[in-house]
Amino acid sequence: MPVVTSEKLIGLQQDFDNVRNICILAHVDHGKTSLTDSLIATNGIISPKMAGKVRYLDSRPDEQLRGITMESSAISLYFSLLRRPHPNEPPRPKEFLINLIDSPGHIDFSSEVSTASRLCDGAVVLVDAIEGVCSQTVTVLRQTWMEHLQPILVINKMDRLITELKMTPSEAYTHLSKLLEQVNAVVGSFFQGERMEEDLKWRERIEQRVAEATSREQERSGNKAAVSTDGVPLPSGTSSISADETPADFEEKDDEDIYFAPEKNNVIFSSAIDGWAFTVKQFAGIYEKKLGIKRTSLEKVLWGEYYLDPKTKRVLGQKHLKGRSLKPMFVQLVLETIWAVYSASLGGTDGKGDVTLIEKITKSLSILLPPHVLRSKDPRGILTAIFAAWLPLSTALLVSVIEYLPSPSTAQAARLPAVIDASPASSSVDPKVRDAMVKLDKSKDAPMVAFVSKMVAVPESELPEKKTRVGALSAEEAREMGRRKRAEIARAQAIDAGGSTSDDSLANLTEVLESTNLGNSNAGDATTDQPEDVEHLIGFCRLFSGTLSVGDEVYVLPPKFTPSKPFAPPQPQKVTVTALYLLMGRGLEKLTSVPAGVVFGVGGLEGHILKSGTLCSQLSGSVNLAGVSMGTEPIVRVAIEPVNAGDLDKMIRGLRLLEQSDPCARYETLESGEHVILTAGELHLERCLKDLRERYARCEIQAGEPIVPYRESIVSAEEMAPPKSKDLPRGTVVANTASKLVSTTVRVRPLPADVTDFLHKHAGAIKKLYLESVDETKRSENQEQEQDDETTVEIPENLTVSDFKAKLKALFDAEKVDREVWTDVVENIAAFGPRRSGPNLLIDSTKSKCCRRFLADEKPQDGHEQTSREDAGVISARSLSDKIAYAFQLATAQGPLCNEPIQGIAVFLEDVTVSPGDATAGGVSENAGRLTGEVLKTVRDSIHQGFLDWSPRLLLAMYSCEIQASTEVLGRVYGVITRRRGRILSESLKEGTPFFSVLSVLPVAESFGFSDEIRKRTSGAASPQLRFQGFEMLDEDPFWVPFTEEDLEDLGELADKENVAKRYMDRVRVRKGLFVKGKKLIRDAEKQKTLKR
Repeated sequence: MPVVTSEKLIGLQQDFDNVRNICILAHVDHGKTSLTDSLIATNGIISPKMAGKVRYLDSRPDEQLRGITMESSAISLYFSLLRRPHPNEPPRPKEFLINLIDSPGHIDFSSEVSTASRLCDGAVVLVDAIEGVCSQTVTVLRQTWMEHLQPILVINKMDRLITELKMTPSEAYTHLSKLLEQVNAVVGSFFQGERMEEDLKWRERIEQRVAEATSREQERSGNKAAVSTDGVPLPSGTSSISADETPADFEEKDDEDIYFAPEKNNVIFSSAIDGWAFTVKQFAGIYEKKLGIKRTSLEKVLWGEYYLDPKTKRVLGQKHLKGRSLKPMFVQLVLETIWAVYSASLGGTDGKGDVTLIEKITKSLSILLPPHVLRSKDPRGILTAIFAAWLPLSTALLVSVIEYLPSPSTAQAARLPAVIDASPASSSVDPKVRDAMVKLDKSKDAPMVAFVSKMVAVPESELPEKKTRVGALSAEEAREMGRRKRAEIARAQAIDAGGSTSDDSLANLTEVLESTNLGNSNAGDATTDQPEDVEHLIGFCRLFSGTLSVGDEVYVLPPKFTPSKPFAPPQPQKVTVTALYLLMGRGLEKLTSVPAGVVFGVGGLEGHILKSGTLCSQLSGSVNLAGVSMGTEPIVRVAIEPVNAGDLDKMIRGLRLLEQSDPCARYETLESGEHVILTAGELHLERCLKDLRERYARCEIQAGEPIVPYRESIVSAEEMAPPKSKDLPRGTVVANTASKLVSTTVRVRPLPADVTDFLHKHAGAIKKLYLESVDETKRSENQEQEQDDETTVEIPENLTVSDFKAKLKALFDAEKVDREVWTDVVENIAAFGPRRSGPNLLIDSTKSKCCRRFLADEKPQDGHEQTSREDAGVISARSLSDKIAYAFQLATAQGPLCNEPIQGIAVFLEDVTVSPGDATAGGVSENAGRLTGEVLKTVRDSIHQGFLDWSPRLLLAMYSCEIQASTEVLGRVYGVITRRRGRILSESLKEGTPFFSVLSVLPVAESFGFSDEIRKRTSGAASPQLRFQGFEMLDEDPFWVPFTEEDLEDLGELADKENVAKRYMDRVRVRKGLFVKGKKLIRDAEKQKTLKR
């Protein structure tokens, strides 16, 4: 293949109708990178024979070693296609530019998929023909649905149906039909969910308009409203809610275009390792003349229950078979031919094929193979040569991409209105900016808007301006090199003009020429003293409108920017674009300017963008596109430190560089001074530590044990210790402050499980309601709207106070145990915790209602507003309400078991009594600080004591684990899962395959080393996919000791049975430096040996 120059690719960027931006998405090991190799080979970058083996876009050494992709990488490809301008004219070549992004499939790197999808207009989704729909397949299909990408389905690894499962063509057709149904079922579930959501919104709009019309009519006339047959009050004599304004029926959307169907040419059947692929449209063109059927008609019947009558050569439906056993046309005309090629190439008793049959097949397919290929002893080479000449993978895929996937102009007109409307404060976006983005205006006067999805770290030696040129020089470069050499010679002659001999002059001239480096004139003595290869950050970017050139000054909008407050602090910074790059996989090419609709790299953003951001030429009316869902949140935390204490500054700089270059990794500094890195999983952690040691920090770093999060809760168990206070109900604590000035009574109870789950799911709505309530009492109406817009980026939920109260009240009413306790609880909620949005409730049960009610419909009373502004007076319970609420936040943020967050408790504040003798104004002013501290400590300790009066529980962070395993290794997989305290949820045999799909849950604390152990035990036959699922309660009291006669008899006084909850709790307490009860330092007293030694 001829090598396509970068100048050719740059020239194609100007015509956006001939540009395609696509990403390749799939589950891990479904063949994305091998498929990409076949496409790269068409541009002469790698040899076609090495396609599928080089894995060109896996540029990291650990990617090549593990055989999986860890970072999304982009490359620009050239493709030429013959097209007829008019039906009567001869075909002419039409050139296209395809910007392709290869993304990882491992669950730990789902954030890379999220960053790649926003940059593209279409997606190529791969599915393994045997493994079928896996967990990440559902994830990437959901991502394409959320980003409104046009997808193409590629059923890859078709060769495994022939060589591994030994299926017949008819069995393979049945298997492929079921696989296609599974994929369409996933897409259909997305459509159904969206349809139900739109139906709910439509009903809410109808009800709102009815209520507004009713209120307007009642204000306009004092007459009573008429009542419709449905019981909805309608204004008499008005047409404000007539059918022309509000549709009477919900408008159903057509879901025909969202499904995959081979007759629509959005399904490709391929084998990336053997280098072939085909669509139904290709075979329709092959058999058009042989069958005498029009190509368009043949495309519709080649897939499905259609049969070819061998006598009449007519296509029959299933109803017209009349009992005859005919094969479907797809089996007869497509699959049997492919099966025959495999049988001729790899069949036979010795597995070397049949030469005679190969010659017959090549003749029937009109394929000419070189003689040296036919004489080859490698049957796989003959197979790939036949398919390369007959059904090349690159042709089938790239033609489908060009014909089916949209160009940037078409895609932006369809996608961007919804994307802009979903952005923060979309109503404040300048109409000129909106029109330029939707219409893909690439003129220089148009507003420039670009989205930076992530920052990529590139060594300085790999930058084009620093890289030594290898290969042939262009004409201008050769002329520049000649001028430079002539200047060097003239300079040498001028030095030697003052009396040196001709021999000396010639020797000096020779030295000058020898010291001249054709690739880099400034190389000099670089080989003797090599500087450190510094890492530079380059933005992975997509331009939506305008033109961006080197030297342009643009505004960098952070993810929390809102157009309604463009100048609010921190004000967006204005930076100068220092470089633009064409992304070519392992290399970069310099650009001077970039038109709209192109994926490219941009330099000069280092230190201005943390992970993602938006570039805009104007600040007022700009749009924020940075609200991308990352897919997976980092759950694994590890404390790290340098081996040499002097390298601490280098490590911190490296951590900040890593945080910018990795979309999912985070860096935190704990209160104890520890430096902690948060990653998505064990493999992600391993990659981050490797990059930190070798690229970013360049120093030796040691990592501690992973820090796993836990949660604390309480339950009402059958066997619990008696209440600590016999005169009070369980969980009730009466406490006085140290000064005896304030006395509080709190009662702690476990929340119903349904209520806890509801609060978990709607944490964002709770936070938003809290911010709105703060704005309502302390800020003006305009400031409330601005604050609401500011928080929309992080909190997308839109629940009104009334809706939230109604749902929460329904859950409390459904509780059957202690129903009277939860009566009118919703109206008395004072706070949520921790962080004012957690799944714990502070309920004001005092007679005076001293705390402000969180979900109150009416505004706070004057007494509540004036209490904080009183300059003189006595201490009251209302003046302490904010201290009590803050103490509740502290108590739920760090529980009594091991200082982990609490969930699922309700704290009833039953009484707050202030001693009247000392509660004078003078006492308040003198001891305000001391009293605040005393109240905080007293209330927090009271909540913890009430918590321990019940049966405490630890909640473990859990992974959802999906494993594909064969029957031979299934027992070993079960053994590893059981040994690590996992639990099997389901086991299903994939129909038509010998593989089982095992779904289980596994504690995160036991998951480290799990993947390696599974691979070792099964000899690589099984590989797990771990996804964070949430927290699950460990039904074991960490303080349980045997106290009944039966337990003492069975377990003894020391409880020989291990208390797993106590082991987890003690492990966390040791890590945090807390006291561990019952820990023995001395094991053997007579030898005086300690555990530390």
